[in-house]
Amino acid sequence: MKHVSTRGQSPAISFDEIVLSGLAPDGGLYLPETYPQFDRDELKALRALPYAKVAARILKKFAGPETALDIDAAVREAYDAFRHNDVAPSQHLQAKIWLLELFHGPTFAFKDFALQVLGRFIAQRLAQTGERRVIVAATSGDTGSAAIAALANRPGVEIVVLHPHNRVSEIQRRQMTTVDAANLHNIALEGSFDDAQALVKAMFNDKVFAGEVPLGAVNSINWARLAIQTAYFVSSSLALDSGGPVNFVVPTGNFGDIFSGYVAKRMGAPIGTLVAATNDNDIVARALSSGDYSRGTVHATSSPSMDIQVASNFERLLFDAMDRNAGRLRAAMEEFSRAGKLDIPPDALNAMRRDFRAMRATEDSVQAQIRRSQNLPCGLVDPHTATGLAVADALQLAGPTVVLATAHPAKFGAAVKAATGQEPPLPAEFQRILNLPEKYTVLPNDLGQVQAFIRARTAAK
Repeated sequence: MKHVSTRGQSPAISFDEIVLSGLAPDGGLYLPETYPQFDRDELKALRALPYAKVAARILKKFAGPETALDIDAAVREAYDAFRHNDVAPSQHLQAKIWLLELFHGPTFAFKDFALQVLGRFIAQRLAQTGERRVIVAATSGDTGSAAIAALANRPGVEIVVLHPHNRVSEIQRRQMTTVDAANLHNIALEGSFDDAQALVKAMFNDKVFAGEVPLGAVNSINWARLAIQTAYFVSSSLALDSGGPVNFVVPTGNFGDIFSGYVAKRMGAPIGTLVAATNDNDIVARALSSGDYSRGTVHATSSPSMDIQVASNFERLLFDAMDRNAGRLRAAMEEFSRAGKLDIPPDALNAMRRDFRAMRATEDSVQAQIRRSQNLPCGLVDPHTATGLAVADALQLAGPTVVLATAHPAKFGAAVKAATGQEPPLPAEFQRILNLPEKYTVLPNDLGQVQAFIRARTAAK
C-alpha cells in the first residue's frame, strides 16, 4: 500500500515510512493511494471481534503485506493499558443518541487511541533502522500528554512539545510538564495552537533545519494517527447493528478525528452523516455550511482543544473533493496561505456535503449542555463532549447518532464547575500530578528561537 502527497510533488511512500514521517517534502499531507475496502463478510467478522483485533485488521489493510511492523503486538500492548475492558464502550443516552467514551486511555483523552499504538510503531521502526528521531508536536492540550505517555524514555527518541502558554487547562498542562523523562522538552509558546502548528510545519519545510535535526511527527499531519483512529468508527458503527447507517457527531478543531470517520465510511463501515461540531472557532462549520474557509481570530473558550482557526487536516478532504487533482489542490492551498481565505469551489463543496454536515455550538449552549448532562446516564461531561451533544440535540438527525466523548470531565474541572457549580471527581492520577513540580520553557512565537532551543536540547544526543 503506497501513500501519496496531497500536493503531488513528492514520491509515494509505504506505511512503514509514514510512521516516521510528518509533512511530505512538498508540504502536502499523505493519504493512501486508494482506501482499502471491507466486504460484507469481512464486516460481519469484525463485528464479533474485540476492539484490539478490529484495529489490527484495519491497520493491516493500510500497511499491506510488505510491512515489517508487528501490528498485532503494538495494538495488543497499547489497548491492554486502557482502563475499560471494551476499550471504547458506548452508552445509550436518550432516544437515538449514544455516547462513545474515548477517555479510558492513560491520559484520559481520545488521543491515546492513536498515540499509544503509534509510539510503539515508532519504537519498532527505530529499532529496525537504527535511526533516531526528534518528535516535534504542537498541541492544543491533549496530543502533547498522549505523545509523552507513549514516547517518554523510549530509546532513539527526543520529544519536543509546544503548547500555547496559558491556553490549556491546568490538568492538561500538568500532564505534560510534571513528567520526569530525560528525552522530554516542553515549550510553552506565547501564542495560539495555530501558531504552534504553523511553527511545526515551518520546521518540516525548512530544508536546512530538517537536514540538521531528524524530525518526526505525531500530530495528525502523520497519516498513521488517522489510520489508527478509524477503528473506533468502524467498531462503534458495527456494534449498534441498527440495520442502517449510523451518524457520528464529532467535536472538531483540526479536522483529524472526523476525517478518520470519513475514511472508515470509505472503507465500507455503515456510517451515514458525519457532523463536525465546533465551538466559537468555527472555520470548519463555515467551510462546510457556506464554502467560506477563512482564517479568523482564535477565541479562547471553555473547550481549548478546539480553539483552532486553521484545520490542517481539511486539506485531505479538499484533495478528495477535488477528485485528487493535486495541481488544483496545491493552487487552492497557496491561495489560502497568501490570503488567509479560500472559497471552496461549488463542485468540491457538493462532494463534501455528501458525507458531512457542520454546526457551531456557542459558549452559552455548551455551558447549558454541561448542566443538562448531570441528568443523563453519562453524568457530567467535559466541554468538548458537551459541544458534540449540543449539536446532536439541535440537529436531531434521522437514525442512530453517536457523539464522541473525547475527554474525561476532570481534565476541564474549572469549566465544568463554572457551568454547574461542582467539580467532577479527580481520578487518582490527576490528584498526584497536582503536587509535582513542573518543568517547561516559555518561548516567544518565533521560529528561530524555537529552532535554537531544539538544537541546543537535542544536538548533543
